[in-house]
Amino acid sequence: MAMKFNQKEAGLYALDVCGYVCPHPQLYTKKVMEKLHAGDKLELAFDNPSSAESISAMCLNEGNPVLDQQKDGSKFIFIIQKG
Repeated sequence: MAMKFNQKEAGLYALDVCGYVCPHPQLYTKKVMEKLHAGDKLELAFDNPSSAESISAMCLNEGNPVLDQQKDGSKFIFIIQKG
């Protein structure tokens, strides 16, 4: 179980925190979002259902809109844009 962060293309990054429980998915997401530039997008993958609410609330509070939310089996995928 290791957090995976990489750049997929210009302005699009991917963070995979599957296997982690609260509050780790939210903390890793917060750290990564702080490094991105305004307009950059993050494709976040996680599998802890309780993280969905806390990550959504954090994004709302910090002005980083969640553009898309999908569920693929037990995995959640959020597309978050740096505000």
